Amino acid sequence: MPAPHVVIVGAGSTGAACAHDLALRGLRVTVVERGEFSNATTGRNHCLLHSGGRYAVTDQESAIECIDENLLLRKIMPDALELNDGLFVALTEEDLGFKARFIAGCEACHIPYRELTPAQALAREPLLNPKLLAAVQVPDGVFEPWRFSMAFLATARSNGAVCRSYTEVVELVRQNGSVTGVKVLDRVTGKTDTIGCDLVVNAAGPWAGEVAGFGGIEVPVQPTAGIMVTVGRRMNNMVVNRLDKPSDGDIVVPQRTTSIIGTTSWTVTDPDAIDIPPEHIQKMLHKGIELIPEIATVTTRGVGAAARPLIKRANEDERDVSRTFECFDHKRDGVEGFVSISGGKTTTARGMAEKLGDLVTRKLGLSVACQTRTTQLLSYRLFYA
Repeated sequence: MPAPHVVIVGAGSTGAACAHDLALRGLRVTVVERGEFSNATTGRNHCLLHSGGRYAVTDQESAIECIDENLLLRKIMPDALELNDGLFVALTEEDLGFKARFIAGCEACHIPYRELTPAQALAREPLLNPKLLAAVQVPDGVFEPWRFSMAFLATARSNGAVCRSYTEVVELVRQNGSVTGVKVLDRVTGKTDTIGCDLVVNAAGPWAGEVAGFGGIEVPVQPTAGIMVTVGRRMNNMVVNRLDKPSDGDIVVPQRTTSIIGTTSWTVTDPDAIDIPPEHIQKMLHKGIELIPEIATVTTRGVGAAARPLIKRANEDERDVSRTFECFDHKRDGVEGFVSISGGKTTTARGMAEKLGDLVTRKLGLSVACQTRTTQLLSYRLFYA
């Protein structure tokens, strides 16, 4: 008897990690992506391998998820990460007053940290604002988003997964109250066909609500956009964060030969149509210059925006919404054979996939343990080998 077949909708970091997890558990997996792999939210993110420091005070559940996955990814994905660490720097007395809360948060979330004097911080990052008052070093890092996702997909494919790009789901196929497949549009040929399966995983990120809507289901995913400004020079080698709770323009992430300043946060209704307010660009530059004054002397290379798939509850402000994730078994909505996963960070994609894999195998009546914690990922280069 063949293994159960699962279709995953979405091939960003979450869908790619889910494909890897389920393929390792011996399931037949097809992952479909309406564009190029990792082209949407994952491909436009801030490239930050989170230490959890950003959430150590305000969102400790997410902070713990981030540091746990950060330390694990260092073991299983070494060729896709830049392990350059990060600095949280205090520029004002108010920032300095936040330091004790930050350190207490790091300790509560088991995030390794080291206090640095201003002189020590400037020795590591000479372009930092020389007026800084204190700094705390944490194990932040950087990844290249496409390579991150493709390492999961390359490994999934080596274990039998089928990965289809430019394949858009346009309908959930249902029979007797259960989802039994998806109808897809090939965006290259314009042809449609149906992929039958035993279960569908909705990993469409900020589009998860749209996919769930094909089944008459609502999921509490709130697309929340953020502006990022890239300058045409690498201004810092470590990730530089403002020593404060998360706010607009409080981080500069080095990425290859550039640095990325981010980010703002506001709700959008259509993640495919994000207008970029000019004042947000100016705010990012202004805040970036506060951290690294020499940013004022370099050319802006690009401005971008991406929609985060946050799990939002009633009356929550965008900055207050937890960055954790949630799995939804739509059996509770009267639809069997269909589950959704959303929220989280690219850093936590593997952990998200583990929880999703546990849910899927339970639903399919299987008892197969997760293997992704110890399985070394293949190089992203091997996807096209």
